[in-house]
Amino acid sequence: MKKEVKLVVPNDYSAVTLKKYLRIQEDLKNYEDDKEAQTAFLLFHLCGLTPEVTSKLDINTLGNIKSDLNKLLSKQDYPLQRIVKIDGVEYGFEPNLGDMPYGAYLDLSKHETLSIDKNWSTIMSILYRPVTNKVGALYEIESYKGVTEEMEDKWLETSMDIHFSTFFFFNRTYKDLLNAILKSSKEEVLKQETPHPHIQQIFQESGEAINQLQSLQEKISQNSIQ
Repeated sequence: MKKEVKLVVPNDYSAVTLKKYLRIQEDLKNYEDDKEAQTAFLLFHLCGLTPEVTSKLDINTLGNIKSDLNKLLSKQDYPLQRIVKIDGVEYGFEPNLGDMPYGAYLDLSKHETLSIDKNWSTIMSILYRPVTNKVGALYEIESYKGVTEEMEDKWLETSMDIHFSTFFFFNRTYKDLLNAILKSSKEEVLKQETPHPHIQQIFQESGEAINQLQSLQEKISQNSIQ
């Protein structure tokens, strides 16, 4: 008797948590020289397909699944989500990076780069805090009280569309910063365009991490799903 298997292929990163994404990164890195294994891990993590089930799929079905995953893995257009709701609580992105609380600045400065890795849930816990007041598009957030393990765990369970929206915000800020420096040598203009000195340094050092993530996405999209 044939057994029916329900296939669920995510079409957006809202279906992938940070915890799952980090696990995928780890598996892909461990098997970076084995494309077949990488494909198997992606099908398992993202679609729940075990190698046993995958081997029994017809070519057209498997091809359609891989095509849909390619679209997901190559997606980068995620605008910053300034307010995120977690467990019924609204968390707002730091309204003014150039004037963030000193404690938040110190904790953020401990990280040499802003990269989606094992430290990312800590970074998100620093950048997003509970909203205390909101009027239209304007909002205020809770004063910084440090990062708790509970909050880090909550961010691990949130979806990657949120995390990518924040990551690519820094990517765009980094590029805008470089463009501003290249286009003008006037000190006053630079003063207006440049955020907190150490945040600027983080942006610059994060350039390599940003490029690595984009390269990883392109590698997954172009080579792993074949």
